[in-house]
Amino acid sequence: MPATFTRHSAEVERRDPGIGGKPPVDRRPTGGGGDGDNWDDHQSRRRGPRELLSRYRLGVIFAMAGDLMFFVAIVSAFFVRQGAGHFDARDNYVSDWHPLAVPPILWLNTAVLLLSSVTIEVARRQLFREIDVMEEWLGLGRPAVKRATPWLLATLGLGLLFLAGQWIAWKQLIVAGFRFDSPDPSSHFFYLITGTHGAHLVLGLLALGAALFGMFQLKRVELRQIAVDCAAWYWHTMGLFWIFLFALLVWFQ
Repeated sequence: MPATFTRHSAEVERRDPGIGGKPPVDRRPTGGGGDGDNWDDHQSRRRGPRELLSRYRLGVIFAMAGDLMFFVAIVSAFFVRQGAGHFDARDNYVSDWHPLAVPPILWLNTAVLLLSSVTIEVARRQLFREIDVMEEWLGLGRPAVKRATPWLLATLGLGLLFLAGQWIAWKQLIVAGFRFDSPDPSSHFFYLITGTHGAHLVLGLLALGAALFGMFQLKRVELRQIAVDCAAWYWHTMGLFWIFLFALLVWFQ
């Protein structure tokens, strides 16, 4: 009698315990077993220090992009108002824009702000020295904090000195008769540009103070690095903005 074979469905074969009554091995990835960790779950829930730092840096870049558009709008209004004028009865083009002489103290202020950018960069680099980070992980103290603190304090002092210089420049202009409410539009834009940048620099000083406070209060090394790194990026950006605005006030009036 010829042998007959029965073809079972795939579902029946999957549930069939197989030869010897042993169930087939389920090879679907579950995260358990040999490595003791679910790699996909690890990637989605836990983020390393470098990725966390990159996310905060990206946030600072987006914020600075918004500030850049704001300053571009002010500069655009500067050039539009500078070129505005009218024709008199004799068809002569008349403009009420008169170039404003920049107070010499602003040159010193620019040097002070550039120096502060150097000091905060030194402070930032001190927190990323691998040997200091390893010593802290080994419980040998916080050498990076000790190295970075004087440079952060120097940056705070230079930032305050810059704002004091801006205030002196305003006083000099007022004595010379160039007030914010004077009829000359060039004085309006001088106060607007320098005042707006000064307000942003005050925010930078607050960020530096928060970073300095965080260096002593935050337990994790990477969080201290993020605090100082983001403050440094913001401060560098304010320095670049000032160079551009200062060149505008000196050479494009």
